[in-house]
Amino acid sequence: MAQTLAAPNQFGESELGEYIDRLLAKEIIAMPSASFANAQTYSAGSIVLPKLDNMREQVQSEIQAKAEQKSDLIEVQQKYAKQYRVSVHQWSYGRLMANIRSSAVKAEIVIEESKQPIRGSPQEKAKELAIAAYHSRKIN
Repeated sequence: MAQTLAAPNQFGESELGEYIDRLLAKEIIAMPSASFANAQTYSAGSIVLPKLDNMREQVQSEIQAKAEQKSDLIEVQQKYAKQYRVSVHQWSYGRLMANIRSSAVKAEIVIEESKQPIRGSPQEKAKELAIAAYHSRKIN
């Protein structure tokens, strides 16, 4: 309601991000939702998170590919890449993962990590991530 009245929120910028991450983690772990198949509702034995290894390189190559699709001009590519990097860095993926881990521990749900594919839709990446974790579990 405060935002609709153009009133300032009660959080600073970083605290707002932390608050949102906690809400998202809580939703993923415990709350029934039409958009999320959440862990407790479906009695999940674990949640699979993507490993963050080489994330910087993956993001950089994705940004470069998108910039090249925008224009053949180097200046335009550089401007697009800079704007994209700024928008990506406004959100802390690591902080969200830490909040999910914390909520999972409280709910006694195991967290697994697996390498996420670089290409594909978000749904395809999630599916491949889950399959990779399953195969990893079978090997270990």
